[in-house]
Amino acid sequence: MDARTTSRFAVVAGAVLLVASLTGCTGSGSGVASDSDGASGSVIAPVSVPITEVDGTTVTVQVGNVVNLTGDDETFADWTAEIDDPEVVSFVDGRTDGSATFNPGVKALEVGDPDVTLTNSSTGQSVSFEVEATAPR
Repeated sequence: MDARTTSRFAVVAGAVLLVASLTGCTGSGSGVASDSDGASGSVIAPVSVPITEVDGTTVTVQVGNVVNLTGDDETFADWTAEIDDPEVVSFVDGRTDGSATFNPGVKALEVGDPDVTLTNSSTGQSVSFEVEATAPR
């Protein structure tokens, strides 16, 4: 993993932790968060997969989590997606926001197993894979 990919992963992981802290969660030493009502749940990191290795695979992700597509340091913002069931997963654009760079990805919205085809408008590259969106544990 190169420094830019490591940096992007750290930004995504930091964003997940920031969202958890902004929603009223406080961490306990076990990796379990408690909200203001005393309910607890796990804060999970995104599933990171190199975009060069995802073609023809099945990626498993829990509903509410994202698949972080890593490895494209130059044309990461040029990917688009065709999803055969957009009610199950949605595409997250790659982008630069100030000093942070965000990889493209797929967010699991509900349980299901749609096929996803990504196409890069700059390079012409295309990859297809299945997302298995599972119920949160």
